[in-house]
Amino acid sequence: MRRRVVVTGLGAVTPLGNDVETTWEGLLNGRSGAERITCFDPSDLDVRIAAEVKGFDAAKRLGRRRARRSDRFTLLALEAAHEAVVDSEIDFSDDGVDRERVGVLIGTGIGGVLVLLDSHDVYKSRGPSRVSPFMIPSLMPNAASAVIAIDFDLKGANFAVSSACATGSHAIGEAAAMIRRGDVDAIICGGSEAAIHPLAMAALTNMGAISRRNDEPQRASRPFDAERDGFVLGEGTGVLVLESLEHATERGARIRAELVGYAGTCDAFHIAAPEESGEGAVRAMRSALRDAGLRPNEVDYLNAHGTSTPLNDGIESQAIRTVFGGHADRLAVSSIKSMIGHLMGAAGAVEAVACVRSLETGWVAPTINYENPDPECDLDYVPNEAREVGVRVALSNSFGFGGHNACLVLRRWEGG
Repeated sequence: MRRRVVVTGLGAVTPLGNDVETTWEGLLNGRSGAERITCFDPSDLDVRIAAEVKGFDAAKRLGRRRARRSDRFTLLALEAAHEAVVDSEIDFSDDGVDRERVGVLIGTGIGGVLVLLDSHDVYKSRGPSRVSPFMIPSLMPNAASAVIAIDFDLKGANFAVSSACATGSHAIGEAAAMIRRGDVDAIICGGSEAAIHPLAMAALTNMGAISRRNDEPQRASRPFDAERDGFVLGEGTGVLVLESLEHATERGARIRAELVGYAGTCDAFHIAAPEESGEGAVRAMRSALRDAGLRPNEVDYLNAHGTSTPLNDGIESQAIRTVFGGHADRLAVSSIKSMIGHLMGAAGAVEAVACVRSLETGWVAPTINYENPDPECDLDYVPNEAREVGVRVALSNSFGFGGHNACLVLRRWEGG
């Protein structure tokens, strides 16, 4: 008999705020975090907009010296992990909590790319002797998981996953699987990404993946809109504390939601483009619902991958219609990437945080900038204004370069 998995803590650092509640308030108010890039001078680039985290100072928690020894994606993850742990009210110093059975699984799509590129500049300009000995530990994708474990002295299963833009959902789903099979009793999990850099912006521009609306950054990300022209690159992190129901109940934890379903599939089609029929996405959603023991008509809200790219949004819309049939017309569907941009490896994790808040409050965040209907996107995208839906079951989609698909199903906690 597999163990039930519940959510007891949430943490987030996003372009809308440096904690969960500020982010959630921004989402419900339809606020965009996109603007002209400030972390470097983007004047030479064709695309000069992104969704940056604002006002984040890692040195306040870690001190300047320690903060310099970690990449930004790790620092963002550590901040959100602290918020999630405080929110869960789990006390790792308590003799009743076995730290050897508490794990960490923080994924990233790209990892410490900022440290890598900065170190390369140092090597070229100042020579090999000036390259930091902390470069490798900072850039490795498992750095965030390691640093969080060190901070909390957690000695259970600890690693990272990487599946491009499906990473955050894969990390949460695999963390839940470890609890289900009894490997750990609790786990800090999620995704983190910080890759706003001239080289990344140039590459994504040349791929034709990102929006060129430099003059109106807050209107640039427009999932499912007929005039969408690409995503807005974002940065940030989302972290959840998951526990077995038994562990959470024993310590008297407040349970925020239950994670009831998870599945992953692969398109096996193209390194960057989604498979045109959406068959991989269909299998992921159906498998996650089967894992949850739920029928499609029991889902109230679907948090879409919804990147604002011409291909993805139409294919995902048709995949949703294939899975949900007639219920698709009654399903609230929205993409918070319209407000926070595309956080790549962190996207699914932040979206899972938003789903939990929807389950708790009954409200779903809108898809902003939805102004021009696209015949290929014919669902209810909760356009431009948040809506009270009374969400009992939420499904969240994440699809990534390489054809990776991950789907999570969360249910409102009603006890029992």
